[in-house]
Amino acid sequence: MPETTSTEKRILFFFRIILKVIFLLISLFIFACSLDMLSNAFQLISGKLAGEIFLDHSILHNPISGSTIGLLVTAVLQSSTIATSIIITMVSSSMLKVSAAIPMLMGANVGTSITNTLVALMYAGNREEFGRAFAGATVHDFFNWFSVLVLLPLELITEFLSYLSDKIGHFIKISGEDESPGILKVLTGPITERIIQLDGKIFIDIVIGRETQNKSLIKIWCKTFENVTFSNVSVPSPENCTSPTFCWTEGKVTWTLMNITYRQNITKCKHLFVNTNYNDATVGFILLTFSLFILAISLALIIKILNSELRGPVAEMIKKYINKDFPYPFAWLTGYFTILVGAVLTFTFQSSSVFTSIITPMIGIDMISLERAYPLILGSNIGTSTITILAALSGPRNALRKSFQVTLCHFLFNLFGIILWYPIPGMRLPVHSARRLGNLTATYRWFAIVYVIFCFFVLPTLAFCFSIADTTVLISVGIPMFFLPFIVVYLHAFNLLHLLPLWMTSLKPWDDLIISIMNLCTQCGENISHKCKNSKLNRFIARRSLPTIKTDLGPDQNQRHSSIRDRLFYVKKSDDTVKEIQSTNDTVTEIQSANQQFSINDASTD
Repeated sequence: MPETTSTEKRILFFFRIILKVIFLLISLFIFACSLDMLSNAFQLISGKLAGEIFLDHSILHNPISGSTIGLLVTAVLQSSTIATSIIITMVSSSMLKVSAAIPMLMGANVGTSITNTLVALMYAGNREEFGRAFAGATVHDFFNWFSVLVLLPLELITEFLSYLSDKIGHFIKISGEDESPGILKVLTGPITERIIQLDGKIFIDIVIGRETQNKSLIKIWCKTFENVTFSNVSVPSPENCTSPTFCWTEGKVTWTLMNITYRQNITKCKHLFVNTNYNDATVGFILLTFSLFILAISLALIIKILNSELRGPVAEMIKKYINKDFPYPFAWLTGYFTILVGAVLTFTFQSSSVFTSIITPMIGIDMISLERAYPLILGSNIGTSTITILAALSGPRNALRKSFQVTLCHFLFNLFGIILWYPIPGMRLPVHSARRLGNLTATYRWFAIVYVIFCFFVLPTLAFCFSIADTTVLISVGIPMFFLPFIVVYLHAFNLLHLLPLWMTSLKPWDDLIISIMNLCTQCGENISHKCKNSKLNRFIARRSLPTIKTDLGPDQNQRHSSIRDRLFYVKKSDDTVKEIQSTNDTVTEIQSANQQFSINDASTD
C-alpha cells in the first residue's frame, strides 16, 4: 500500500510538471504574439510619418541627425527589421551612400533595445525583482550607447567600417537567395495574421517617393496578379517619351512605347480588419490597447509559473547549471560559448526583441545572473546582424553588392562592440552601469519611466535639433554639453560633488517632490469624493434611505395594485419588528425627483 501511494505521488508530480511546462510554453507563445501585435500597432499609428522622415536625404547625410533618425524610427515602430529594411532599400537604389547609412544603422541598433526595457517596467510592483529586471534590460541599452559613442566618431574619422565591409564584400562570392521566414514567424503567423496584416511595401514606396497618400498600411489583398505590357501611350510632348526611337507624332498627339503594369486583385486577406472603415491610427490604437493587455497577462503568467517552480532546491539546481562556468582551464571560454548560444537562438527565432524580452523576466526572478545574461544579449546582437545579411541577400541581384556591404557594416559594428566591452573584465562597463541603474530604479521606481523617455526620445530629439541648427547655436550649446561629463567625472574623482546643490547630485529631493504631488492629488480626490457625498442628492438618500420593499398582495395572491400610491412599505427594523407605513404623495414626489434612483418592482409568487 505505501508503494502504491508513493507511485501515485510520483505520477502526479511528473504530470504537474508537464502541465506547467505546457502552460509556460503557451504563455511564451502568447507573449511573442503580443510583441508582434505591439510592433504592428506602432507601425499603424506612426508608420507613414516615420517613413516620410527618410525622404529628406540632405538631413540623412548628417551623421548625427542620421543616427538619431534611425533611433527614433526604430523606437517608434518597435521594429529594427523595418528600419534596416528601409535603409537597405535606400542604399540599393542609390538614394543613400553606404557611409551615410552606417550612422543610421547604429541608431537603429540602439532603438531596438527599448522593447525589453518596456517589458522590465512590468516588474514595478516588486522592488527587488524590478531592480534586477531593469538592470538586465538596460545592459543592452548601455552596450549599444557605449558602442555608438566610441565607434561612430571613429567611423567618421577613419571610415574603417566602410573600408572593411567593401574589402570583405569583394572576397566573398554572393548570390541572391529566396527569403525564408523564421521559425518564430511560422509559429506566430497563423495567429497574428488572423488579427492584422500589414503591407510592408508601403514603407518602401514612401521612401522612394511613390504616391501613397490614400493607401493604407492594412493589407487587403493577399493574392494579386500583375501583368506588364509594352503599350502605346500618349504623352504631352516629345520630351516625355521613353526614348527617341519609340516616339512619334500623329496630328497633334505625341505617342511613345511604355511598360504598363496591369494589376488584378484575386484573393482577399482573412483578418479582423480587412473590411474595416477605420483609419490606420484608429486601428493602431485598438491594437495597442489589446496587445499591451495581452502582453501584461502573458508576462504575469510566465512570472507566476517560474516563481512557483524555481524556488528551493529546484531553483538552486537550475541556477547552478545555468550560471556555472566550464571546468578549469576552459572557464574563460564560457562567456564566448554563451555569446554563440545567444546568436544561434536569435537567428533561429529571427527576432532579437523576443529573445531579450524573454531573458528579462528570468533575470528578474534571479534565475539568470546579470553576468550570464550579458553575453547572451551580445550574442543576440550578432544574431540579428546575421538576419539582416540574409535579408539583403534575398534582394534584387542588381543591388546585391551595396545591400550586402551595408548589412556587413551592421555586423562589424556589433562585433567591434563586443571586442570593446567584453574580453577584458574591467572594460565591461555596460554591466556595471546597468547594475547601478537597477539599484537606483529599485529605490526610485518613477526614474525608470524618466530614463526611457529621456534616453529614447528627448535626448535623440535634442541631438537631432542641434545637428541641423545654425553653427553658432551648435557651438554655444554643444561645447558646454561636451565638457559636462568631464566636469562631473572630475568633481566625483576629487569628492567635490557635495559643493553642488542636493537636487543636482541626488534623486531624493525629486522623490520627495513627486511624493508631495501624489499626496496632494490624493487629497484633492478625497475632497472631491467628500463633496460628492455631501451633495443634495446624497443628503436626501442618507435622510430617507430606501427600505426593503414588499407588496401587500392581499387575499388574492394574483391581484396587483394599479397605482404606486396604493402600495405599502414594510420597513424591517433592527429589533425584528415590522412597521406598516402608508405612502403619501410627498413621498412619491420626492422619489420621482431623485432621478428615479430607486425603483419599486412588483413582487409575484406562483
